[in-house]
Amino acid sequence: MEIPSKGHKTALLIIDMINDLEFEDGTLLFNDAYLAAKAIANLKKHAKQKGLPIIYVNDNYGKWQSNFRHIVDYCLENDVRGKPLAKLLEPADDDYFVLKPKFSGFFATPLDLLLQHLQVSNLILTGVAGNMCVQFTANDAYMRDYSLFVPEDCIASNTPETNAEALHLMRDVLKADITRSTEMSFSYK
Repeated sequence: MEIPSKGHKTALLIIDMINDLEFEDGTLLFNDAYLAAKAIANLKKHAKQKGLPIIYVNDNYGKWQSNFRHIVDYCLENDVRGKPLAKLLEPADDDYFVLKPKFSGFFATPLDLLLQHLQVSNLILTGVAGNMCVQFTANDAYMRDYSLFVPEDCIASNTPETNAEALHLMRDVLKADITRSTEMSFSYK
């Protein structure tokens, strides 16, 4: 998969990966989320080298006075299930972040304004859960005419079956390219 990066700016979205995973299905999600985190960390490194903006889109967990740095610190400093993911994907100072109150990264957030400011037209969506927050964000991105890339090795859901179903829907309905991150390249046309 070749992603245009000049004239058609691309951003990497990392959805809900800074997460304590301390919920009922967190144990189901952890193994696949950890594998996805490894792939996302590698993809983030390559995206940074190409100058792509990195945007963390994270749940506010119903805490309206929360801030992203507090969520990161909590996951890194406490003995929570999601700590290994946070260690792999700790945000850099120049990364962007958006806190969301619901499943979609676009719903009641400034994400669309940030993407317009950055002149982005292509989105690489990664994160958890593939069949919830990634898919809802993909739906809203598609409605806003963004081109979508959802590397199949960079999302995870509670079960492999639900993840495969989400990928199928994003590919066939939202026209997302789901090629693995290891097969991605960035062109400079």
